[in-house]
Amino acid sequence: MEVLNILMICIISVLVIIFFYYVPFMLWINAQVSGVRISLIQLFLMRIRKVPPTLIVNCLIEAHKAGLVDVRRDGLEAHYLAGGHIQRVTHALVSASKAGIELPFQMATAIDLAGRDVFEAVQMSVNPKVIDTPPVTAVAKDGIQLIAKARVTVRANIRQLVGGAGEDTVLARVGEGIVSSIGSAESHKSVLENPDSISKLVLSKGLDAGTAFEILSIDIADIDVGKNIGAQLQMDQAEADKNIAQAKAEERRAMAIAGEQEMKAKAQEARAKVIEAEALVPQAMAEAFRSGNLGIMDYYRMQNMQADTAMREAISGKPEGKKK
Repeated sequence: MEVLNILMICIISVLVIIFFYYVPFMLWINAQVSGVRISLIQLFLMRIRKVPPTLIVNCLIEAHKAGLVDVRRDGLEAHYLAGGHIQRVTHALVSASKAGIELPFQMATAIDLAGRDVFEAVQMSVNPKVIDTPPVTAVAKDGIQLIAKARVTVRANIRQLVGGAGEDTVLARVGEGIVSSIGSAESHKSVLENPDSISKLVLSKGLDAGTAFEILSIDIADIDVGKNIGAQLQMDQAEADKNIAQAKAEERRAMAIAGEQEMKAKAQEARAKVIEAEALVPQAMAEAFRSGNLGIMDYYRMQNMQADTAMREAISGKPEGKKK
């Protein structure tokens, strides 16, 4: 009998726990006391739909106390089931309402589902954020390199958070504007003397178009002088011209050497032909002796003429054919 009573008590306890889990009576009383009108049936159905009723009721109480009338139970449930952060959205709506920023519930949920922190965006709308750009290198028209750092003060644009570009785009556009501004300067000295001209020129370009931010100001924090790029380029160009000239001179020298070698080869070929012709002379004379066309006296006369010619050349010191 005692075992049966214990078993009945356990069963009743489990049933009571299950009942109060699916029918959060205390949560319903908390909502009623806070002024939020919601039925026990709705709380029960939330459990069935696997929506945490405590989270929904707390968000409804927060919105009701802040005077937000467009925050409703079905909207919170739909946003939770879609994977949104209803607490973050509720905090953002309350902050926007207190700051006087127009932020409808549908827009807040759309921003949250887009992956952006809507609460942080509202805070940034109230308190602008300062973004430091990385060092931006640019070259003025006189060839001097300048390295500039800027501080960009931005404020979140609530209406552009969905589909708007982020901080990286803003920084890239600001860097591009700084490069363009310095590059259009006639001298790096004018930039150093008047750095706010960069800020005015960059700010006037409307760099925040299509982004999720509104640029309030662009301040040049630091400018350093870098290398003399113009002189370096001139040196590189001079070195390249020198190498080209050396290459052309080497080409001409090689062609001259080739021409000289060709002339030497032709001279050697001519000498070889002369030697070959001289070698044929004794054969021709021998043939003339055999055929009777040349006699011994004719040969002596020819020898005398050659000796006489050689003697006159030796006396004059010049070959016979070169006398003037």
